[in-house]
Amino acid sequence: MTDWPTFLSAMLLSLVRVSGMLAFAPFFSSTALPMRVKAVFAGAVAFLLAPLVAALPHAQASLSFSSIIGELAAGLVYGLSLALVNEMMLFAGQVVGLQFSFSLVNLMDPASAIQTPLLGDLFQLMGTLVLITAGLDRILLASMVRSFHAVPLGAFALGPPAARVIVRAAGGIFLAALELAAPVLAATMLVEISVALMGKLSPQLPVMMLTVPLKTLTGFVILLGSLALWPRFIEARFAELLDMAERLIVLPGSAPGLGG
Repeated sequence: MTDWPTFLSAMLLSLVRVSGMLAFAPFFSSTALPMRVKAVFAGAVAFLLAPLVAALPHAQASLSFSSIIGELAAGLVYGLSLALVNEMMLFAGQVVGLQFSFSLVNLMDPASAIQTPLLGDLFQLMGTLVLITAGLDRILLASMVRSFHAVPLGAFALGPPAARVIVRAAGGIFLAALELAAPVLAATMLVEISVALMGKLSPQLPVMMLTVPLKTLTGFVILLGSLALWPRFIEARFAELLDMAERLIVLPGSAPGLGG
């Protein structure tokens, strides 16, 4: 590729799309990664992709306001869709923390710079560990590269249908978080019911002193036992959100079954 203006334009547009994804996607958006490292990584990916994506059919490697906004929207579709995984983990941690009587124990979340419950941070860290060990970060990058084949440079435009789908998916994180926390919720509820029945049978029993430690110990045991199911659950949710992002980014009419 000897046309330097075209190469630089394609590199800049690719950088905008990749940066939009890195700004919100799990693991890549973490503040534990230095900003300079993210910038160098995004620049290196854009530099390597530029000659490939500019040579694809229907690629519009020319700078304009609409093309830059379109590439930014394409990256944000990926980033915002997959950021729902982190939100699911945070909400599940908040629900479990409430059952553990840890709702008042807050820490400063380094990712969002706000105070979040202790178990919310713990769930997010464990979810990130699952993403890394399962190689889902590499799958995300591979899907981002494939998106240039489905939607060439400068050809994406975010419409109201895509925005509505993302909003509906955001509402689904509450159900997914409850499914993840369901074993702990069920166990702690049974503990509460058992202690309440024991209190009825023996009024001298210090029910208030027994409920919190029993709930906490039982909840931790059940949580440790349910960790074996986390990789399959998180991978399934991640795959669903990634498929949704791929469907949203494809131009209308360019792929069968997009409306489904």
